[in-house]
Amino acid sequence: MILITKTNRLYLRELTLEDALHFFEMNTDNAVIKYTGDVPFASIAAAKEFLKAYQCNYVNYKMGRWAVCLKTTNAMIGWCGLKYHPKENFADIGYRFYKKHWNKGYATEATKAALAYGFSVLKLDCIVAHVHKDNIGSQKVALKSGLHFVKDFIHEDEPAKCYVITKRNYNVT
Repeated sequence: MILITKTNRLYLRELTLEDALHFFEMNTDNAVIKYTGDVPFASIAAAKEFLKAYQCNYVNYKMGRWAVCLKTTNAMIGWCGLKYHPKENFADIGYRFYKKHWNKGYATEATKAALAYGFSVLKLDCIVAHVHKDNIGSQKVALKSGLHFVKDFIHEDEPAKCYVITKRNYNVT
């Protein structure tokens, strides 16, 4: 296990092939993927192949989406992390949690930890979030985590809101 960071209740670690079941389950819950543009994985094997291919992000960019686990039980409750987009040269923050863990503050807690890691360890200057215009829950997470609304735009053919936080405006809370 490669630990990324910890919070009061959570720890974030690199995803492994053993997380395939979690990816499969989260992506087969229509409520969880409603605003993502993703389609459900056809099988656990397909989720495993996705995770296998995803490992290069950690090697190439020293960042990626990370498993979010409860300290008390080690249970994976979702994922959160930074994704580098080399063509556009920016990093975005993203998160996804099992529905039973919504509205408990985990997404905001994990997002704040990922932002802190991005600014302090990875030395990023700016991190963005692209949130579907109807995803009010994720918009609230972005704002509570210190990101600021910049504009409405079309992201991956869907109406979205762009949020940004810069290292200069980042305030550890």
